Amino acid sequence: MATQQTGTTRRRRPAFTQPQSAEQRTRHPAVALAMALPCAVLLVLLFGGWEQMAKQAEALADLIGR
Repeated sequence: MATQQTGTTRRRRPAFTQPQSAEQRTRHPAVALAMALPCAVLLVLLFGGWEQMAKQAEALADLIGR
């Protein structure tokens, strides 16, 4: 015969829906930069955005007066 559980069973909520406790801290900005920078470089190389980025940097330097 199969055993039956008595009482109510508690189901865990997925981690993304659980409220964050006070002891959980946010990620350091350097870690976020280390994660995002390789993706940004890859996208620049794949889509040829290097020239556009150089043009915008030059335009910004002209605005600043350098």
